[in-house]
Amino acid sequence: MDTKLNIYNTLTRKKEVFEPINPPHVGMYVCGPTVYGDAHLGHARPGVNFDLLYRYLMQLGYKVRYVRNITDVGHLENDADEGEDKIAKKARIEQLEPMEIAQYYTNRYHSNMESLNTLRPSIEPHASGHIIEQIELAKQILNQGFAYISNGSVYFDVEKYNKTYPYGKLSGRLIEDLYSNTRELDGQSEKRNPFDFALWKKANPEHIMRWPSPWSDGFPGWHAECSAMGMKYLGETFDIHGGGMDLLFPHHECEIAQSTAAIGKESVKYWIHNNMITINGQKMGKSLGNFITLEELFTGNHKILEQAYSPMTIRFFILQAHYRSTLDFSNEALQAAEKGLNRLMKGIAQIDKIKPAENSTVKIDKIDAKCTEAMNDDLNSPIVIAHLFDGLKTINALVERKEKINSSDLELLKNTYHKWTYNILGLKQETDSKSNELFNNLIDTILNIRLEAKAAKDFATSDNIRDRLKEMGIIIKDKKDGFEWELE
Repeated sequence: MDTKLNIYNTLTRKKEVFEPINPPHVGMYVCGPTVYGDAHLGHARPGVNFDLLYRYLMQLGYKVRYVRNITDVGHLENDADEGEDKIAKKARIEQLEPMEIAQYYTNRYHSNMESLNTLRPSIEPHASGHIIEQIELAKQILNQGFAYISNGSVYFDVEKYNKTYPYGKLSGRLIEDLYSNTRELDGQSEKRNPFDFALWKKANPEHIMRWPSPWSDGFPGWHAECSAMGMKYLGETFDIHGGGMDLLFPHHECEIAQSTAAIGKESVKYWIHNNMITINGQKMGKSLGNFITLEELFTGNHKILEQAYSPMTIRFFILQAHYRSTLDFSNEALQAAEKGLNRLMKGIAQIDKIKPAENSTVKIDKIDAKCTEAMNDDLNSPIVIAHLFDGLKTINALVERKEKINSSDLELLKNTYHKWTYNILGLKQETDSKSNELFNNLIDTILNIRLEAKAAKDFATSDNIRDRLKEMGIIIKDKKDGFEWELE
């Protein structure tokens, strides 16, 4: 398939033309959540950004197998090889089974992602459901000589691996830097080097989540799950691996090392990372305690929120920034996103008011071409949105009959906006169509009464209607042949 889609490959640190390994099939793996708490705004960004990529690849005609994992075991505190499993810790505190915790927060994550209008992945494997595959991965790496057994645990030998393959090629970290920047911690003496990482951990007596293995009753290391499940469902080599920038090191770096050590070659062709959402310049996350859950955003129930923000406002807010740029949270930014979204949706609704003519005086195909060019330039959604806003000027001119459009071009205009706004950007009207139609008709009725008052020179009533509607956030624009209105 001939496509001009360029994407930034973190591995090579440059934009590359996207060329699937086995076209038209595309294998895409994205790191999903660790389900021990509610999804926050930081989780929304990869959810939306990789949904955008998924939608666009399908729009281009690719057959995409999208795999997004659920981490429900093996993720220890502080992303280290020591400490308590995050899900087991939550289960102990709440006196529940670990899988109750995992299922509860998985369900809530799904609900949040559906609110953001993200498409479900093709496959959503759980780490706890693929223990056998992770044990087999550890065996493969042991057989290749790049891992060692110590006190019932299996560790990846980073130093030995680095003698054959370069460790740190994704993040740019050198093993010499790891020597100087890591130190021996209590409980890590069973490792040959402090930067070695666990493929399998022997469980302490108090550890709840454990499985039998050739080495001990224990559990897999955090990094093992993605290598094992990615290769199981997408093959030894696949096209895209995505996730947040915070996973680049050590998680994704360790994935590359594991897969290469096991099969003698790298698994992933394109590594794609979205940047972070920040608050006052600081990364948002559970570990820092500065996160806002999606539920809090949707309800407005958080001390720093000035109001509630709808799921589509959050999605639009995320899409207004390029996925590789940082995105700083503020009430002002979200309120601006809310106004921008309303303006776009109102503009699209205006298309239905356009009356076709015999001839066209506007070039509609330019909108689609410009949006395609922007999207092919490393998924530049903010530029796509800017082009859609520019097109609203044409729509307004057509509504006011300052320009003309024939019926086929009008159909093209409608299809272009529906394709880019709904199918690719994944935005949608948030009120049901019946309620939305009733609201619009009600405002139109009030404004027609205002027109009658003006015609009767009852300016007091006319001005009163205008002022009262303005207080409710409805702005009126008087025209020679009637009126227009929009939400502020």
